[in-house]
Amino acid sequence: MNIEVIKNKTQYQNYLNRFEEIFLAKSNTSEGKEAQLLALVIKDYEDKNFVIASPDPVEAIKYRMEQMNISKKELGEILGFSSRVSDILNRKRKLTLEMVRNLHEKLNIPLESLVQSY
Repeated sequence: MNIEVIKNKTQYQNYLNRFEEIFLAKSNTSEGKEAQLLALVIKDYEDKNFVIASPDPVEAIKYRMEQMNISKKELGEILGFSSRVSDILNRKRKLTLEMVRNLHEKLNIPLESLVQSY
């Protein structure tokens, strides 16, 4: 198969189908090498055409709280202001730079999510 940069949805679908067929091929075979190339061009196409926006800061915080089973009280300790947790989660108060740093360091929330406007 002659592999090139994907230019349209039909080509993308054809490449996905072919990749599915040869997915389990050993890497040192011709099909294995073809699968590696297909994976690269498919990823490139998806990165350009299926962009997933980061969640807004409040949704990212709520999601992480749920994942880590963190209470509002515990979040207040992380933020440094227990009294502001409800205001932040209800979007009545913005995050400060110090809060962003704490959330990033202690909850591993990506900075890209925390610094977006909301």
